[in-house]
Amino acid sequence: MRASLPGVFRLFPILCLFGLLASAVAVRAASSSFDLVGPRLSVVVTRDGVTLPLERVPNLAEGDKLEIKLESLPGHDEHYRMVAVFLRGAVDRPEKGWFREAMSWKPSNATLSLVVPKSAQQMALFIVPESGGGANAIVSAVRKQPGAFVRAVQELNQASLDRARLDTFLREMQAAERKQPASLAAVSPVLTRSLAVKLKAECLAQPTELQSACLTGDRETLLLADTHSSALADTLAGTPTDLAFQLSATPQAGYGSYSSYIGVVRDLFRMFGAFQSTQLQFIPALGQMADGRVTVLLNTPVSFAKPTSVMVVALPAIEAPKPPPLRRSAPEGLLCADTDLVLPVEGAPLIYATGYAHDMTLRLKRLDGTQAELPVRADPSVGGYVAVGALPFGPFGPVIAAQLHGAWGFSSFDGPSFLLSKPDDGPWQATDRTALVVGRSNELELTGPGAGCVTRVALRRGDSPGDTLAWKQAPNGAIIATVPLEKAEPGPVAILIERKGATAPAVVTLRASQQASSLDDLSIHAGDDQAMLTGTRLDQVAAVTIGALTFTPGALTRVDKQDRLVLQPSDPASLRAIEPGKSLAADISFVGGRHRTLSVTVAPRRTSVEFVRITAQSAAREGTVPITVASPGVFAQDARLTFAFRVDGAASLTGRETIEIATADGRAAATVQGGKGYDVQDAKTGIVSFEPAEALGPVAYGPLRFRLVRDGEASSWTPLATIVRLPEIHSVSCTAGKACKLLGNRFFLIDAVGTTEDAQQSQRIADGFVGTEIVTRAAAGGRIFLHLRDAPQAVATVTAR
Repeated sequence: MRASLPGVFRLFPILCLFGLLASAVAVRAASSSFDLVGPRLSVVVTRDGVTLPLERVPNLAEGDKLEIKLESLPGHDEHYRMVAVFLRGAVDRPEKGWFREAMSWKPSNATLSLVVPKSAQQMALFIVPESGGGANAIVSAVRKQPGAFVRAVQELNQASLDRARLDTFLREMQAAERKQPASLAAVSPVLTRSLAVKLKAECLAQPTELQSACLTGDRETLLLADTHSSALADTLAGTPTDLAFQLSATPQAGYGSYSSYIGVVRDLFRMFGAFQSTQLQFIPALGQMADGRVTVLLNTPVSFAKPTSVMVVALPAIEAPKPPPLRRSAPEGLLCADTDLVLPVEGAPLIYATGYAHDMTLRLKRLDGTQAELPVRADPSVGGYVAVGALPFGPFGPVIAAQLHGAWGFSSFDGPSFLLSKPDDGPWQATDRTALVVGRSNELELTGPGAGCVTRVALRRGDSPGDTLAWKQAPNGAIIATVPLEKAEPGPVAILIERKGATAPAVVTLRASQQASSLDDLSIHAGDDQAMLTGTRLDQVAAVTIGALTFTPGALTRVDKQDRLVLQPSDPASLRAIEPGKSLAADISFVGGRHRTLSVTVAPRRTSVEFVRITAQSAAREGTVPITVASPGVFAQDARLTFAFRVDGAASLTGRETIEIATADGRAAATVQGGKGYDVQDAKTGIVSFEPAEALGPVAYGPLRFRLVRDGEASSWTPLATIVRLPEIHSVSCTAGKACKLLGNRFFLIDAVGTTEDAQQSQRIADGFVGTEIVTRAAAGGRIFLHLRDAPQAVATVTAR
């Protein structure tokens, strides 16, 4: 045991000693820590003229040449016999010629030279003390129960990979603790993602000096399934990494179903107990590969008396290579090609814990089409590959296309691609120098060299040091900064752009101006109950007067750099009564007292659309208790709504028109086209089907309305329904006295909960409630009434089961 391991691990040899003195049942339940060091092996594999140590070989293949030498530990003179065997399958006995024997005490026979035969699928090594007799007993046991040994080899191989990830995690945690104990809180979450291990968040709340021991102290529950070596690798690629971390047991392709714990991989003692005898006791061993050697790790001491211990070591499976499913773990964008370059990747924890991925480089494309290569190494503490040595700067463009490349065992593979920009001290500029307007928040596009090296963007006014701005990278490599000027005065401002490798920030000087309102059009359709004003800076409009009608500003939206302001009339009936074609004069008054007159011609009456009926199909919510929305015209946001409408007068439907659906406040809108949710029953009746959450977005709620759009002309808006977001209730449990506990998420969507439909007599839920439990009471029949924030008049119910 290395002295650097946490103190808790120093107890394992003692526990193993107690295991020797315990009963046979206790032996089978011995610790799975695998901290007893056994013999060492030297294993090299040759394929197509290339020779690699076993630590770089993720899989064997037919025709591979292996040289295996058994080495005793320094200072030990015990002799061991080694038997190598190739296994074919669970129901096929290996041929007698597939067994080979070596003896460590005979120099001429201490090394095995083997060739992987055709149709072999697994390979195992059996190491037994010289006193255990010849190889015949081992050959007989394996040939009698080949399936048991096939399964043992498969799962020992997986356990060795688990142990490699655990060792890497411990080593990196100890290195971080020695370097800077305070950094554990930052490093440990990165390591858990890189190596797919569990993070015990409660450890980070402890004093700094106790965090490392807490994070690494429980081997039995630390390690999770490695997605690269599982059958889920293909399906998990491209999905959120957290999905893989949530799996505590993973069905493996060819590996059975194994536990998430290090070395447990089913109950190895029970498995190995299936083929014990009075002469031999087979014990599991893990292979720890490093520095060209394989160290055998045991979890039970070797017995030199009858029954003699036989250490079972698994070699990699004989199968086709499976390149690591690496993918970018950070959002798309430019990376800075400096000495601190980190290429964020995820999807294959084994790149950090083994030498399977080797000779890794980053291939950089030059302007002339040739390639330069930069060596990189995997670093789990930063969650990706880091550059090794100086960057090969040359005739590169401002944006450098790059791709990870290397070898996975004997096979080459290409990893994810990246776009880089090299540090540059050149000038920056704004694409629109008139983009900054006081009184509102502005989006400012900035372009310049070294965009991937930008570390901070700030706004400086006068002599201020500069306020940090929110910013992001645009797909074209530019920087988009959000410049808040709601309370600013007109005048000069400076945008500061700090970059890696630059001695001073780049400064872009602009002028924030007071943009005057401009009016483009005031449109009124006969029969409408509102008007629409278009232009710029319409937030300064105070009121609009047309004859005796007074309009007040309503919802203000911005589309394609143009403001659209809804005007609500003081008397909607009088507005609807105005005949089409009539010319009117509108007086627009602005904040500050300025006025402007605009001529208006009332447009023809819009097509009238009448709502007929609506139905809803509730969405299936797996793992949750059903919630019933009982209020008429109110539906769950994730339900599928189907409604019918009818056009009046001479208008007819062709199916080529579109249906626009929007929230009443105009915050979200969607268009439904023919054949994609819109159908016609006949020339007068249309049918529309859609899911509000999918069409309008997950945060859309409240009253909905719809209108018909044809040839650029839209009908008037027609009320449709009200949609509400529902909480996720995972369970409802009630006592005999009807006291109930609700467990779930998103309870902030509930305004009140109780036993009646009257919200005033119900228990209020605090604003911003983020708890996962609500305690209340149930009415007769176990019903609990939920009053939803999205629609105060709406009542939903959930029933205790």
